Amino acid sequence: MLVFFKERLAFLSVPKTGTTAYQTALAPRADLVITDPPLLKHAPVYRYNRFIRPMFLNVCDAEMELMAVMRHPVSWLSSWYRYRQRPFMKDRPNNTHGISFEEFVLAYMKGKRPGFAEVGSQLKFLEKQPNGTGVTHLFAYEDQDRLQNFLEDRLSIKLDLARENVSPSIQVDLSSDVEERFRRKFAEEFALYDSISQG
Repeated sequence: MLVFFKERLAFLSVPKTGTTAYQTALAPRADLVITDPPLLKHAPVYRYNRFIRPMFLNVCDAEMELMAVMRHPVSWLSSWYRYRQRPFMKDRPNNTHGISFEEFVLAYMKGKRPGFAEVGSQLKFLEKQPNGTGVTHLFAYEDQDRLQNFLEDRLSIKLDLARENVSPSIQVDLSSDVEERFRRKFAEEFALYDSISQG
């Protein structure tokens, strides 16, 4: 997570949306940088609202606008799947070695997910809170130009990004039947993504 106090902007770090590269590039420009532990680095809206927001509101009488990046739901799961295929994951209980991408997606759709498919939810991460706290600026991962232009304009900087924390390049396949079931089950997630990707 990055906070730019003068600009009243907090950049939430949705996992698997390329935010590590932005964090590295923007850390020297930010007023607050949270890189660890992951529960705070990747604090969703509800955790920001509970812990970070009161700090600025109560001490500085300042309200931040929130920005975040959302990835196409299938691509997002693909990134998690490929990340858990990395060699160092082999001995960890949540690795995806020996599991096809389709099996991974089917496991993700279960009510009680096995550990290897427990990766959270972008929709839940971005969920607006009862007090109105929510993401003001939402960008599609697939539209990097729009995201970079926003940051450069808002922060008056020129970005120089390097690729970081990239999942292995592995061919993943998903049958049309399973993708259709996934789209039906997570219709709200797709609707939220579609609302920004067309913007």
